[in-house]
Amino acid sequence: MAFAHLHVHTEYSLLDGACRVEALARRARELGFTSLAITDHGVMYGAVAFYEACVKEGVKPVIGCEVYVAPRGRTDREHGVDSEYTHLILLCKNETGYRNLCYLVSMGFVEGFYIKPRIDWPLLYGHTEGLVCLSGCLAGDIPQKIVSGRYDEAKRKALELREAFGEDFYLELQRHGIPDEDAAARGLIRLHEETGIPLALTNDAHYIDKKDAYYQDVLMCIQTGKTVDEAERMRFETQEFYLKSEEEMRALFPGQEEAADNTALIAQKCSFDFEFGRYHLPRFKLPEGETDSAAYLKKLCEAGFLRRYGADREDARRQLAYELDMIGKMGFVDYFLIVSDFIGYAKGQGIPVGPGRGSAAGSVVSYCLGITDIDPIKYSLYFERFLNPERVSMPDIDIDFCVRRRGEVIDYVNRKYGADHVAQIVTFGTMAARAAIRDTGRALNISYADCDAVAKQVPFAIGMTLDEAMKLSKQLREMYSGDEKLRSLIDTAKALEGMPRHASTHAAGVVITERPVYEYVPLAKNDESIVTQYTMTTLEHLGLLKMDFLGLRNLTVLEDAAELARRRQPDFDVASVPEDDADTFAMLSAGKTEGVFQLESTGITAVCTGLKPKSIEDITAVIALYRPGPMDSIPRFLACSAQPEKISYKHPMLEPILSVTYGCIVYQEQVIEIFRRLAGFSLGQADMIRRAMSKKKHEVIDAERRAFIHGDEARGIPGCVKNGVDEATANSIYDEILDFASYAFNKAHAVAYAVVAYRTAYMKCHWPCEYMAALLTSVLDSSAKVAEYITECREMGIKVLPPDVNESDARFTVVGGNIRFGLVAIKNIGERFIQLLMQERAENGPFTGFEEFCRRMSGKELNRRAVESLIKAGAFDSLGCRRKALMQMTDGVLECIASDGRRNIDGQLDLFGLDEAGEPRGGSSSVPVPDVAEESIRELMAMERETTGLYLSGHPIDDYREAARRAGAVSIGAVMSDFASPEGPERFQDGQYVTLAGIVASSRTRTTKNGRLMCYIQFEDDSGAMELLAFQRTLDESGGYISENAALLVRGRISLRDEKEPQLMVDTVRPLSDLNEPGASEPPKKERKLWLRLPPADPRLLRRIELLCEMFPGRERMILVFADTGRRLGAECVIKNSLLRELEELLGRENVVVK
Repeated sequence: MAFAHLHVHTEYSLLDGACRVEALARRARELGFTSLAITDHGVMYGAVAFYEACVKEGVKPVIGCEVYVAPRGRTDREHGVDSEYTHLILLCKNETGYRNLCYLVSMGFVEGFYIKPRIDWPLLYGHTEGLVCLSGCLAGDIPQKIVSGRYDEAKRKALELREAFGEDFYLELQRHGIPDEDAAARGLIRLHEETGIPLALTNDAHYIDKKDAYYQDVLMCIQTGKTVDEAERMRFETQEFYLKSEEEMRALFPGQEEAADNTALIAQKCSFDFEFGRYHLPRFKLPEGETDSAAYLKKLCEAGFLRRYGADREDARRQLAYELDMIGKMGFVDYFLIVSDFIGYAKGQGIPVGPGRGSAAGSVVSYCLGITDIDPIKYSLYFERFLNPERVSMPDIDIDFCVRRRGEVIDYVNRKYGADHVAQIVTFGTMAARAAIRDTGRALNISYADCDAVAKQVPFAIGMTLDEAMKLSKQLREMYSGDEKLRSLIDTAKALEGMPRHASTHAAGVVITERPVYEYVPLAKNDESIVTQYTMTTLEHLGLLKMDFLGLRNLTVLEDAAELARRRQPDFDVASVPEDDADTFAMLSAGKTEGVFQLESTGITAVCTGLKPKSIEDITAVIALYRPGPMDSIPRFLACSAQPEKISYKHPMLEPILSVTYGCIVYQEQVIEIFRRLAGFSLGQADMIRRAMSKKKHEVIDAERRAFIHGDEARGIPGCVKNGVDEATANSIYDEILDFASYAFNKAHAVAYAVVAYRTAYMKCHWPCEYMAALLTSVLDSSAKVAEYITECREMGIKVLPPDVNESDARFTVVGGNIRFGLVAIKNIGERFIQLLMQERAENGPFTGFEEFCRRMSGKELNRRAVESLIKAGAFDSLGCRRKALMQMTDGVLECIASDGRRNIDGQLDLFGLDEAGEPRGGSSSVPVPDVAEESIRELMAMERETTGLYLSGHPIDDYREAARRAGAVSIGAVMSDFASPEGPERFQDGQYVTLAGIVASSRTRTTKNGRLMCYIQFEDDSGAMELLAFQRTLDESGGYISENAALLVRGRISLRDEKEPQLMVDTVRPLSDLNEPGASEPPKKERKLWLRLPPADPRLLRRIELLCEMFPGRERMILVFADTGRRLGAECVIKNSLLRELEELLGRENVVVK
């Protein structure tokens, strides 16, 4: 009789299981197993990947899960009581079992999550059909009762489970060398003998081979944040949790052969298979009076056709009829109706929708339905690039929505199809090469510096692996061969590299199903989002309808800008702006692309200035070309655009195809058209060969070369030669296509984004204040971006004014040719308060004074923190109030208003409103404005920075700008934007030394593992912010200068870590105030430092030195060096002769030095 492993944890038991699914299936085959189960902890994340890996290796997959069972009800969450969950194994016998397991696992997350996703016994007993149940590992309820001496309770639970599952319940025997397991096994065997419940032998496999126990231990350390050196940590007690052979398994319990045999019988019972390639599309609910989906789709398209093309476009009508026929034959009618419906809803609600995205823009049906706003005929786009009748696959329509209101569309879909029919989609963060080094290094307790040094030798590249990095990096190979500790680090990281690290929610993916989602796939919960446990590609493989509801910030910017424009021109519509505006193209040609969608990076700006775009077609080409690969064609493209005489075609038939791109192949659609027009391929056939070329399928490429040149009669392809293209030219054209096919871009997508890019450029050109105001609002979460765009406003001659209670709206607004700061950007100001403020202002006019403002806003979400934030941000400056005075009177004003309110409530005003002397009572008292001098400019700017994250009335760097320039300082924004460029940095690089001038926003010091100091400094100028790292030597020399709001000149080395923003490793620091005045010839004074040599640490001596520092306060540096250890401490003082005399008397003259 054979054996099957029925208790196995893969890599999808995140940071716990170390069995990679492909290696696991391969090892099972090598060991001679014909069946294998997957039973990850509480999840089914890896079920489909495991299934496919097993099928590939000829091993029967058994789909299951080790579920967590709550001690009471699954919704109970009492601390200390409901955290003691138990384990249970469930395996699918058939499709009913799979659906039940999906439901149970889903409810564990949706209803039962508390520390772990938990089900409870009543839920389980209602969904037992089609499932096999095993009693679980040592953490199972029955084994736990046995080892705690509650055998009778264990027996009752076993009989209860047999009642629920019948002959599909088994008692699970395990032996990994843990003492309690032997006690559990004795009790389980006794239960078997007394009740007849069969036994099943399992091993709680968490890794594949015994040697992998070490790697699994490191994985657990990464999960728990511990190191392998810590004795008191979560770890497996033995190294027996691997995929053992049948012989090893049977040897665990001699005499219990039936328990081993039963595993094969259980595997035979389990015959569930996933069904791939069959679509499970939801039905679109037709409006009343409509009975046929296809007829309704045609009706909508006909109406849209008249709006888009009018009645006389026969070419477009033929294409529409062809597409409708194909869509009907492929079974995607409801798909188009669903997409059309929710896009129609969005547009009807005024939610901005992108003009298109991806290949869907190649469809006339999409255009007529309003799914896209790109005319595919005008731009030579092909339906077959979107839906190919010769390769039937699910259409993929991704939609861009306004980022602020995208959620409303998802909510509509939830309402329309039911919340249990809609879910978002899981995605997994994996341990990429650099991250694996760092995670592993922390677990192995290897120093940050060593981990950083190794990680930095791994080149940046998509899909980069440690094996590949070892081939490419000589330094990495030298580290590996020259240091045993680093060799161990790299080897361990290789073992863990690529494993899933955590689950999160896909940024845009949504799945819609005909039946509840959990009937198809299990669900999980990430934060508050319900997500599928399978990834997007797996869902497509299973035939489920997946869509991307993307949030595009620039659509929000355009709508906000248009809303501001409508204040001056009520009928303004950004979608109706002319597409051939000369001024807009002139602006792009001049390189003024800051803030323009897709075109604002340094490199692409250079392409714009070189190309001098004259049409949306030109912008489309720029977007398509500016990527790795096709970038090499940019020089030729620019040369031909500037000098048309350089354009040449290998055959006249290419001219109508390539003329729009100056003779260069740029788009996939051009590749398709060359195959169609020159060789006679159908569009569907041409798209198939294009795909083969992009995936470098050489056997297909070679075979299709013959068809391209000489034709293929069986497929009705005449070939180039028959169409008048000689063989040599045809070969040359094919070679050129082959060179570029893997890089050619989807023109449909490029056109759609070019339209958005053009509209943003048009708005910047013709509505600059409105556009920049909207742009600033869109980046409020990034003070660096706000600073960057404020700088751009300055260059455009637009002032960005501070917030104002009488002029500011919630968002940035336009006021008299300038931009007024939005109130929503002020800290401690809630949106409800802003709405009430704007309502009060609209109904009762502008505010005339501070106290009047407070009285009018009293009872309308007004509080002390909000008032103080408005004062500090300068929102009352226009009322002629000094901020210092307002800060001093705030408490008095608020207390006075509250007191007046209490008097009114208490009824102390008599009927006639007269006081005792018969004088009219004003009903309120007034607080005088203190006559105090205003704060300094620097202090006012600090207030603004505190409340808005920005300096509004200037920047502390303004006083030093010229001196910083003379010192060679570069702007922080230039460094950060260069590294943020999608194509990578061009001006700066990792390791490069630069000088920066700026202000210390904040700093924090910590001690490294070797007892040395390091300081993290948030440093900023008026163009951006950057994190600086200063270590002990720098702190000893110049640490006294590092304080909040200090203006400094720093020099250091740029350091790039993984996907993080660049940092600066600081070498030198000096105050900007030390820089020479213009025209000064002598060098700046060198910083004086007071050095003290101390005997071994003496607390009383240190206290006396501390008191001396308090007596001589200042910003000069005192450095204390302990003679025995060399350890250094830093302090601040003012270096005076009287201080030196005190110290010399205390320590001896030879131990006190100023230099």
